[in-house]
Amino acid sequence: MEKKEAFKKIANEREQSELARGLPDASGLSKWGLPAAGVIVVLLGLWTYLAFFHATFGIGNTVYLYIDADDTPDSVQVKIKNTARPGISAGFPLLSALSGYTVKSGCYAVEPEDNMFSVFRRLKQGRQTPVRLTIPNVRTMDRLAGTLGKKLMMDSAVVAQHFADSAFCRQYGYDTATMACLFIPNTYEVYWNTSLEDFMKRMQKENTIFWNKERLRLAEAAGLTPNEVVTLASIVDEETANNAEKPMVAGMYINRLRTGMPLQADPTVKFALHDFSLRRIYHNHLNVESPYNTYRNTGLPPGPIRIPSIAGIDAVLNHVKHDYLYMCAKEDFSGTHNFARTYREHLANAAKYSKALNRRGIK
Repeated sequence: MEKKEAFKKIANEREQSELARGLPDASGLSKWGLPAAGVIVVLLGLWTYLAFFHATFGIGNTVYLYIDADDTPDSVQVKIKNTARPGISAGFPLLSALSGYTVKSGCYAVEPEDNMFSVFRRLKQGRQTPVRLTIPNVRTMDRLAGTLGKKLMMDSAVVAQHFADSAFCRQYGYDTATMACLFIPNTYEVYWNTSLEDFMKRMQKENTIFWNKERLRLAEAAGLTPNEVVTLASIVDEETANNAEKPMVAGMYINRLRTGMPLQADPTVKFALHDFSLRRIYHNHLNVESPYNTYRNTGLPPGPIRIPSIAGIDAVLNHVKHDYLYMCAKEDFSGTHNFARTYREHLANAAKYSKALNRRGIK
């Protein structure tokens, strides 16, 4: 018994000695010589680093977070989680709670080198990334509204309703027929959550920049207002995609305007019928009752039949001065035209084109 007690005493003394030196034992002490509390601090520090500061999004290219006006901190975290590796968004709730995060809508870039803290700071400060918006050469304002709805945080149906509202158009100096004249088809950097009002003000500013002194001078020399230039340019764009030929086409239509002849532009009939799939215009099409039917009405239609290209606008402003009054698509389907001075010449050109259409079975 005495030996047993002696061995027990020696064991207890050794255990106390190990504890004093910080060596590991069954109580869960750190193998680095730190107490358990120190291990917890180290682990918390490591988690904080990984959760907030380590570039662990694991993406190869820049991606974008689209935060809507009705998003909440929880839904923002879900969007971050869907962008990053699973678990990386775990630090978001703590950052949100500690900072009193208020959701700010917008488009936010997430770069491959970003960490959770840098992304959160961007979201909290509302430091958006502009989006590149190209105004398309669409035929109707409804289609423009659809583009805006896809590219920006806008409801396309609401935008279309505004474009069809006379009072709304009047605020910007247009009516529902001429509203398309406001939009210059360039590419712009805008914020994804921009309001329709701010967007329209931006388009007004860009329109003013586009219509500089030189363009205004050329429009006056042609006897046209800027809206009339845009309207004629929309017809020219519909008639040919060949930019080199557009000044010739524009010159022909200006000759008709000056002599009081009807423009007789087939694209205006398509617009009046709202049937842009027509390949051939027949006599029954020409009877449509519409101010856009330039076979029944002289002068320009009430407004553009599409948002024209800048090339089309400049073609009208810099039209070729010639004495042609007629044109007809070439029978080789090159997209260019045969021009004529007399109606007899025009009929001959039209017969060649009609024959070519029949050979191809185009109705």
